[in-house]
Parts: sequence; C-alpha cells; structure tokens
Amino acid sequence: MRRNLLSLLELEGYQPFGAENGRVGIEIAKRERPDLILCDVMMPEGDGSAVLQSVRSDPAIATTPFIFLTARGEKIDVRAGMNLGADDYLTKPAGRQELFAAISARLERADAHAAQAQVQARGFHPDFSSSAPLESMGLTAREAEVLLWVAQGKSNADISIILGMAEATVKRHLTNLFEKLGIESRNAATLRALEVLGGTTSTK
Repeated sequence: MRRNLLSLLELEGYQPFGAENGRVGIEIAKRERPDLILCDVMMPEGDGSAVLQSVRSDPAIATTPFIFLTARGEKIDVRAGMNLGADDYLTKPAGRQELFAAISARLERADAHAAQAQVQARGFHPDFSSSAPLESMGLTAREAEVLLWVAQGKSNADISIILGMAEATVKRHLTNLFEKLGIESRNAATLRALEVLGGTTSTK
C-alpha cells in the first residue's frame, strides 16, 4: 500500500518520501520538513501516535499538516487521533478522490495560515469590501472575486459555496490568475492581493 500511495502521489505531481516505520518517518520529517505528513497508525518502531507527538513537539515541524491513514475507523479511534492533534483521519482503503481532496484541503489551509502570518508581520490593512481593485492586476471580474476570498484564507470548497460555482471552476480561475500574475502558490497570490487591497502597490 505504501508503494502504491507513493506512485499515486508522484503521478499527481507531488514529491513524496516513504518510510517503512515510525522511527524512519520521524527522521525523514525532521530532515526534509515536508509540506504534509500522511501516516499510518499501526507501525513498528513507533506507532502513529508516537510519530504525531514527536512532530508536534519539534518547533521546526510542529505546524505541519498531519493526516492519519488507518484501517481502524471506529469513532473512538478517530476521536483519539484528532485529540492528539491530527488534522484529518482517513480510513483504509481510502479512495483516490477522498485522499487527494483531504491533502488539497490541508495544504490550502496551511497556505492560508502562512499568508495570514505574513500579513500580520507586514502590517497590511486590506479592504475586503470589493474585489474591483484586483481587476487592475489584469484579472477578470470573476478571477478577482476568487482571489478576494483566497486572500481571506478561504479554501476552494469554501469559495465554491460563497460564489455559487463548481469547485472545478474555482480551480480553473485560480490556475488562470496564477498564470497572469506569474506566481505558483496561494500564499504568493494572497500577498499580491493584499498589497493591492492595502493600497501599498498598483499592478505590479
């Protein structure tokens, strides 16, 4: 299963690292500082709980999104995992769509938190009352609306509900605006939007 997951992640464009047990997983996490950790619960040399506790106790990786993937799907097991600080809990066999939806959601949320931290550090005071100023960046009205909500830390799923469009359409608008702005992440998009909404720049 681990090999299959690694192959699926690679095909999806991720750069995964595999670990055969908890001890190796902790070593890799501390060395590579991944964007997200997908971890089984029952493992030799350190189970999932031990891995999670080790991650959360290390300041360098403490905020890394952490998803448990396990065959133990009873409510008490799920609650135990969440109480330990896991961000999500998937039961095996998790479907491909469910797996990547969970990964995308957690990465989006992590990007949003990182962007908000930078906003606070830079002292931006953005005006979120209208998306119109964002059109000055060369965006369509709809792309500007999507970016307005991205800048407020909303996930694709949230934006699809707010704007009444399919999540796939939100993703398409994001892809287009990323290309127009010459950026590659939600974090970068948020900072560009906040510069405009905060009145610190024009169309750069």
